[in-house]
Amino acid sequence: MTPLPSRLPSLTGLRFLAALLVVGYHLSRQVGTLPLLSPLAWYGRSGVTFFFVLSGFVLAWTYADSPVPARRFYRRRLARIWPLHALTTGASLAVYAAVGAAVPVTAALWSLPLLHPWNHATVMGGNPAGWSLGDEAWFYLLFPLLVRLRPGPRTALLCYLAGPLLWLAGAWIADPSLRSWLLDYLPLTRTPQFLLGVALGLALRRGRLPTVPLLPTWLAVSAFHLLLIPWHHAVPDHLWYSPYSASHLLSAPLFAALVTATAQADLRGRGPLTHPAFTRLGDWSFAWYLVHEITFRPWLHHYGHPAPGLPTATTWLLLTTASLTLAATLHHCAERPLERLLRDHPVRISLLAPRRPEPGPSPSLPARHR
Repeated sequence: MTPLPSRLPSLTGLRFLAALLVVGYHLSRQVGTLPLLSPLAWYGRSGVTFFFVLSGFVLAWTYADSPVPARRFYRRRLARIWPLHALTTGASLAVYAAVGAAVPVTAALWSLPLLHPWNHATVMGGNPAGWSLGDEAWFYLLFPLLVRLRPGPRTALLCYLAGPLLWLAGAWIADPSLRSWLLDYLPLTRTPQFLLGVALGLALRRGRLPTVPLLPTWLAVSAFHLLLIPWHHAVPDHLWYSPYSASHLLSAPLFAALVTATAQADLRGRGPLTHPAFTRLGDWSFAWYLVHEITFRPWLHHYGHPAPGLPTATTWLLLTTASLTLAATLHHCAERPLERLLRDHPVRISLLAPRRPEPGPSPSLPARHR
């Protein structure tokens, strides 16, 4: 039997497209609107829902047949997200101070242990884009248990239903700010999206999923975002039945289908985003997600919204290029080296006595399982 690949490259390419959706969201709402593009990206924060589903799927795919001790798993995930999170939080605080804005010190301190989304007052942390990492930290905490429980089709069905039910529950929360935190940011609310990805990743690994057609899935995701355009013009965002929360809570099944269809295409050798350019952009996407809004902030402070005398399209191009270049630099010079350092040489702080080093992996294990 042919062994299954450890990596599905088109999923890495999809990460870039999801990050692009989030960047388009911030460009539209903060910098200036563009015809055609801004209406499509007006609710581009749905890209975060995609990240949550994808995270569960990829972790399940990676660890289903090669589980590791929880302690090692936690160390790997911490090494993956925390160094760049801490670095960009510091950069964000520095930019706040440089432009004369209030520096959210308390929220930043809560964000360092990744606890900030659990409190309405601190949810944005020191770097607003980093709120989702607090949710991811919660998912990582649950994952070793989930992979042993092996959620199946019934769990996936419950996760499908959770989004619409949570969205309808917004009718009972009068305060729009409180509703937004409870439905869009709170880790418990977002957990079904991650769990859906885990269930589908395990099912695909076991060969228990029917083939999901790729083109109709792409069309369904596109149609959903097109539907948000007239919905936005008909219903203000502060109302519970606006597309604001709907774009996050109702899109998970569509994104789950897209991830599944793309993974299956990769397994058949027909992945749509396997070109090295897409995988490289996908590798940069985590850093891009964390730094793009920080890059926009000094520009907006200096030029305003929109920049006078400068076409909005030109501003979009300049800021996109600058933030993506910064992200690529951070990926190669900070993100990857720091991740390798913490994975291979974990830092331990003891108040009593130094601990003995953890035994290394067995030489017989393939490198991807170490």
